[in-house]
Amino acid sequence: MRYASATDKGMVREKNEDFHAILSVGDSGVFVVADGMGGHAVGEIASRTAVEFALSTLPHELEKARSIEEIEHLLEETIEKANVRVYLQSLDNKDYRGMGTTLTLAVFRHWRLYISHIGDCRVYLLHGGSLERLTVDHTLVQELVEMGSISEKEAEKHPKRHVLVRSLGVNEYMKPDTYSFDISEGDLILMCTDGLYGYVEEEMIRKIMKRHKNLDSCVQQLIDAANAAGGSDNITAILIHCAMDKNKETV
Repeated sequence: MRYASATDKGMVREKNEDFHAILSVGDSGVFVVADGMGGHAVGEIASRTAVEFALSTLPHELEKARSIEEIEHLLEETIEKANVRVYLQSLDNKDYRGMGTTLTLAVFRHWRLYISHIGDCRVYLLHGGSLERLTVDHTLVQELVEMGSISEKEAEKHPKRHVLVRSLGVNEYMKPDTYSFDISEGDLILMCTDGLYGYVEEEMIRKIMKRHKNLDSCVQQLIDAANAAGGSDNITAILIHCAMDKNKETV
């Protein structure tokens, strides 16, 4: 497995409130993306807190988890505890009131991808040239789509498309979505914040991923495309290529 990642504050924002991390744990690769919110830099604190908490607890427990159910439960529990950490931190300091963050955890082990997430960061899978979204946004607009009130196309430009209905730090308890998928050799996985897919259409994302020759340049092309489209938000992307290559960095 090879990977690459990059983050960019975009063309408008003064600060980057996204936070991401990649970690090798035994025979597993751990990938984390968070998009903070709250303004006045507290979004940056929320996203960093959530990611650092996850990385401080997940590796030790992950080495002990063996079954699919154990790994899924571990990821779900990690996000629930990260939520409590962010929530309590928001109560400890009046300047942090109202801060929150999205959080998406992904673990790749034995050709299976495990995902647990809250918010609107996304995970995509490029398989055989076809791009599939593996996560469901926890947004007001997504709920409208599921109710049939608006179409997927209308959701892309809806004025309330960034309104979250689930995020970390807002309530004391928050349950993530958790699931896992079989992965094939040659598959390409993209984890990203809404600063990417909110400005670059999925078909363009697919085309950029499909023609990738180098993961680092592919990530940069994705970020450049978001900035070229306005770059009004922070942009973070992680690419994971599921193929063995002894000459490249592996996890």
